[in-house]
Amino acid sequence: MDLKQIQTAVLKGKTVHWTNNAYVVIYSEKIDQFLIRCTLNDHYTGLTWKDGKTMNGKAEHFYIGEND
Repeated sequence: MDLKQIQTAVLKGKTVHWTNNAYVVIYSEKIDQFLIRCTLNDHYTGLTWKDGKTMNGKAEHFYIGEND
């Protein structure tokens, strides 16, 4: 999935994972950013670098959850 596909899916309420089901992409309205959340330890990292374009992860490692 590319950046636009990920952002669109998250905003539509889809569950987008990164590498495995423990990592979920969320949108934080409070800081107006997309983040990758680890559900195992509640650690967050930005979906992109500060440039807002370069993703923290390869596009092919992002996927929509099976229940969505």
